[in-house]
Amino acid sequence: MSAHTENEIVIAAPLDLVWDMTNDVANWPQLFTEYASAEILRQEGEKTTFRLTMHPDENGKVWSWVSEREADRDTLTVKARRVETGPFAFMNIRWRYEEVPQGTRMVWTQDFQMKAEAPVDDAWMTDNINRNSKVQMALIRDRIEQAATEHRPVPSLAD
Repeated sequence: MSAHTENEIVIAAPLDLVWDMTNDVANWPQLFTEYASAEILRQEGEKTTFRLTMHPDENGKVWSWVSEREADRDTLTVKARRVETGPFAFMNIRWRYEEVPQGTRMVWTQDFQMKAEAPVDDAWMTDNINRNSKVQMALIRDRIEQAATEHRPVPSLAD
């Protein structure tokens, strides 16, 4: 048995800006509120291996794991997986980007399974991921839209 989530958001910003900001893993702590740090361990072409460390949870526990992701700008997709799986038997994530009239649609698809000895089951984690993805995607949207506004050229009086 495995679990599946899919969440999406439209960001009122150009595709290039959305792509660049969301694929700059080293700066994820400035984009996501849940990450305390992102350490790049290895970069090979478009494949990045990195360690994410979260802020302490309500019990003071700090979660950290190694993941790898491979970006494909031509297909506007990113495939990622946890290398250190922790409580997951596996965790695979696919990011998709699409230009739409309102800006850029970003879709996160996660396929995973919890280990039998994990403190939570697939259903609990599915609900948690769906809840948290909406929060993080909204924050990312707001931060990218702010960056897009700051980088927009100011029209001259001659225009």
